[in-house]
Parts: sequence; C-alpha cells; structure tokens
Amino acid sequence: MILLSRAEEIILLAVYKLKHNAYGVTIREQVQKDIGRYWSFGVIYKTLKKMKTKEYVKKIPGDPTSERGGRSRYYYEITPKGISALKEIRRVHSSIWNGIQKLSFEKKAE
Repeated sequence: MILLSRAEEIILLAVYKLKHNAYGVTIREQVQKDIGRYWSFGVIYKTLKKMKTKEYVKKIPGDPTSERGGRSRYYYEITPKGISALKEIRRVHSSIWNGIQKLSFEKKAE
C-alpha cells in the first residue's frame, strides 16, 4: 500500500474541493484557508507534478486569456485513482487514531 504524503493529501483535497476551478492560485488559496499557512507556488507545483505522474490528478489547459498575455491557465482535476488514494489515507488516519480519546498533553475540560 502506497500512502499519500501530507503535502499530497492537502493539495489533493484542495483540488477536490475546488472542483473545476483548481489552478495554481486557487489551490494555494485553498491550502492557506485549510491549514492556516502560506505555501509557495514551488511546493504546490512540485507536488502537483508528482501527483500527475502518479495519475492522481490530470492537467487540463484552459482557454487563453488576455489577462495572462494570451497564455492558457492550466487546471487540475482529481482522477479516480486520486479519489482512491484519498479514501485510503482517510481509512489509515481513522485506524491509527482509533481509541485515542485525549492526548496526555491536552487540557482537560474544567
């Protein structure tokens, strides 16, 4: 069983949430919203490239736009293989956290 890395999981979930509007800027905004941290485009695109190679996402060219000097924007879409990878990582998370009520360093409710 090959598991997603944490970066792959976060970015793949962002692509899933964004549906047909998942491209570099929106993915980075979604990641920042979800985890409360800034990620560089380098991290995002490197991870997307890796996931494209693994066939978890596919890259789809959009129409050229004048705001981009006539260049196309590339969108990302999750594949069935990507959905399976997310289901598996969710199953693993549930399994490893099963039986854990509170961690010893968490505050007790007063």
